[in-house]
Amino acid sequence: MQRRKWDPKTKAIVVIQGLKGKPVSEICAEHQISQAQYYMWRDQFLSNASKAFEGQDQTKRETRLANENQTLKKIVGELTMELKKSDEVLS
Repeated sequence: MQRRKWDPKTKAIVVIQGLKGKPVSEICAEHQISQAQYYMWRDQFLSNASKAFEGQDQTKRETRLANENQTLKKIVGELTMELKKSDEVLS
């Protein structure tokens, strides 16, 4: 029997159905998964739930870091060019 791969969105939908009160046995029969699989997904979902509220702050931080990284790369490039020019003049 070939293993199925579940995308994160589908896993979340399955878990949310259970958290809303739908019986786990019905969910598992509907999606053809074991109850152990459901509970494993639920535990992963709940342990990472706090990350759902970090989204905007993390995105702003990543944007700021990307801009800073770009600026630093530009400075390193300019300094490298100056160093090459000074090496040519001294040679």
